[in-house]
Amino acid sequence: MSTQLLINATPYEIRIALLEHGNLAEFYLEHPAEKGLVGNIYRGRVVRVLPGMQAAFVDVGLERTGFLYVDDVLVTSNEVEKRLARCDRGDGTGGETCCGHDTDPLCRRHPGQNIEDLLSEGQDIMVQVCKEPLGSKGARLTCHITLPCRNLVFMPRTDHIGISRKIEDEDVRLMLRRDIEALRPAGTGFIVRTVAETATNEELEADMEFLLHTWEEVQARAVTAPVPGLIYQDLDITLRVVRDVFSPEVDQVVVDEPETYQRVLQFVETFAPHLKGRVELGPEDPPIFDAYGVELEVNRALERKIWLRCGGYIIIEPTEALTVIDVNTGRYVGKNGLEETIFKANMEAAKEIAYQLRLRNIGGIIIVDFIDMEDEEHREAVFTALKEAAKKDKSRLNILRVSEFGLVQMTRKRNREDLEHLMCEPCDCCHGTGVIRASRSLCYDIFRQIEREACRRQAETVIVRVHPRVAELLLREEAHTVDYLEKKCGKRIQIMPIKGLHPEKYEFSWQ
Repeated sequence: MSTQLLINATPYEIRIALLEHGNLAEFYLEHPAEKGLVGNIYRGRVVRVLPGMQAAFVDVGLERTGFLYVDDVLVTSNEVEKRLARCDRGDGTGGETCCGHDTDPLCRRHPGQNIEDLLSEGQDIMVQVCKEPLGSKGARLTCHITLPCRNLVFMPRTDHIGISRKIEDEDVRLMLRRDIEALRPAGTGFIVRTVAETATNEELEADMEFLLHTWEEVQARAVTAPVPGLIYQDLDITLRVVRDVFSPEVDQVVVDEPETYQRVLQFVETFAPHLKGRVELGPEDPPIFDAYGVELEVNRALERKIWLRCGGYIIIEPTEALTVIDVNTGRYVGKNGLEETIFKANMEAAKEIAYQLRLRNIGGIIIVDFIDMEDEEHREAVFTALKEAAKKDKSRLNILRVSEFGLVQMTRKRNREDLEHLMCEPCDCCHGTGVIRASRSLCYDIFRQIEREACRRQAETVIVRVHPRVAELLLREEAHTVDYLEKKCGKRIQIMPIKGLHPEKYEFSWQ
């Protein structure tokens, strides 16, 4: 079956799905009112330098300050001179710890240099967002600017040529390196993207000219832009996904909205004219995601438990520090012994886990608890299956071998919010923990509170306002305890259910 890219565009939400063999492989979501920030370039102001963390907080005009780590700092020669002048006047930390007297346009961090040697509070600096704000954290920033295009990624502040690892043919890699070396201006860097494996020299040169012109515009805007202020905004999610995902391996791009279709078509005509014939305008009815069965797959991607075809299942538990995935045999009982049953369940789970990581865009540290396998060959086969299934993932993964406890540790590069953060929000009741206090435990808290307060109150009646579920327990199963307390304390206890009250909260009124 073919590979398709579906674009569902509305004024309030943009949704994009990549289907491989009829299955949802990647899902992108953006609200026009909350556009992504990765790739945007800002003039920012350093508001705080943290020597203890070797980082700085930079105000770029967003809701939260961005985070800039010392290894991501590059400062211009002008900034170096200003800092040296402050040091000569005694305003700095001393000439021996400043950036130095480099004559290069950019001063990179030398071994042993600290964040306070490179940046000072109030300093203006050009930065780019490399990671979206996640949860309560601000955006991750870098001074290593990158500008992507169809075939190339331009690194104006780096003297380097990189070739995508997914281009495996050594002859092609050498040819591309020679072509870029001949075309690029001295002192600049380029990364050749995977899609450029079949690109012509003319296409590479056109991309390079476009990127160089874009960088000139960025530099020109940076001179007059306010601080803090935006000086370059990356493409919206529609064109960004078309740029990064639409390759010769994608057989069809279907867009369900005429205006967006024209924008995509114009973009493809400019940067990949040989793929123009694969862009189609889909019908409005039925809705494109319903027609291809995507809606059901998206909803499934939010579930905690994922059933395997064999009858086993996996549980995906995201936490603050890492994501834990547990594999279980479930209803699968096998036919040829316990070890063989466990092995087959783990093999199927390995493929499903790789698929779910990519679909849900789960990043950071990931721990997979496979069912314990005694056979070393089985552990090796499961590890190989997991690595093989992860090859289609565009994000960088590092997977360690299966341990004796059946655990696999891995990391997956996180560039944007995962699906759960995009489509869900913490529960008002549990605040994201997944559990709330048991109703019976709350009843006993109420009893203890009444006993403590009764001797100090002159009132004859105590009114207890609780959630209806707790009230039902107090009036039925715990009615005998309420009677006991009334006699012991000499007070009348009146239970009042309140629908809008939080299940864990309760209130007293003494009358």
